[in-house]
Amino acid sequence: MAAEYPIKFRILQLFKDGEPHWNNEIVTQLQAEYDMAGDYGRDSINFDIIEVAAGGMIKEIEVMIDADGIYKKGALLHRYEVTPFGLDRLKDCLIK
Repeated sequence: MAAEYPIKFRILQLFKDGEPHWNNEIVTQLQAEYDMAGDYGRDSINFDIIEVAAGGMIKEIEVMIDADGIYKKGALLHRYEVTPFGLDRLKDCLIK
């Protein structure tokens, strides 16, 4: 279902619920949906999340160090929420 959308649209779609999400949760879900296992897939999806944030569609609300290695030991975990601009883009894209 989800893999029919470009990955950046799908990232934005995950925020449609209005709840904040950690980047590692999004990455894990999208790795499964888009068959992007491994470090390269993980880092590519994370970069896509950063680009969606840079576009102003989501914003960072919290950061912490991944001390336990749930995503990548020593890396920063980012928690994002959708912006009003992001919600408008969701409507424009007709993403269900």
